[in-house]
Amino acid sequence: MIKHKEKYTEQQRYDFAMKIENHMRRRARTKTDVFGRENLPQDGGYIMYANHQGKYDALGIMLAHPKPCAMLWEEKSADRLVARQVCGLVEGTTISFEDPKQQIGALKTISERVKDGKPYLIFPEGGYTDNKNELQEFKSGCFSCSLKSKTPMVPVVIYDSWRSMDTNTFEKVRTQVHFLPPIPYEEYGKLRKHDVCELVKKRIQEKLDELKEADPRR
Repeated sequence: MIKHKEKYTEQQRYDFAMKIENHMRRRARTKTDVFGRENLPQDGGYIMYANHQGKYDALGIMLAHPKPCAMLWEEKSADRLVARQVCGLVEGTTISFEDPKQQIGALKTISERVKDGKPYLIFPEGGYTDNKNELQEFKSGCFSCSLKSKTPMVPVVIYDSWRSMDTNTFEKVRTQVHFLPPIPYEEYGKLRKHDVCELVKKRIQEKLDELKEADPRR
């Protein structure tokens, strides 16, 4: 299927990609509790903006998402074997942090595809360190995709995702994915790109604070 993906429907390719990701999830001994699927728009394209913690993040969100969606991948990450296979199957878009011209083209492609009805997943932090459940700086450039496509933004919060695949342990891991209420274009369309970025970051931070406050391990 990977070599001849044109022979298969979008749903068939996506289902196969999810089989690969589900196999990886089981090998990582990880279960993910999902909240807020009802917040996802039923029709049309939208962009999910999520916090970033580790290797499991995209896998956990895409497995939780009920229908085919694409993702913005950092070029070097997307070049790894399994990531390259999944990226191709879900028709993801790659971006180079070293090539400004390529970045503009990648974001333009996403804007056009989302406007045409494709859901997308973007990590505004652009990467992760050892940040665990703490937010890092958001890169405002990616929010031009929403401003140009004029589609809803869905803030997504992942919690404890850093524990999966990034720690030297064989213990079972439980993570969380929260799809927050969408932010319609009417709410953010008149804002500057930086302010749109801060709006989404604030929603994610508020939910993270709520989850940390309720965490019995504190």
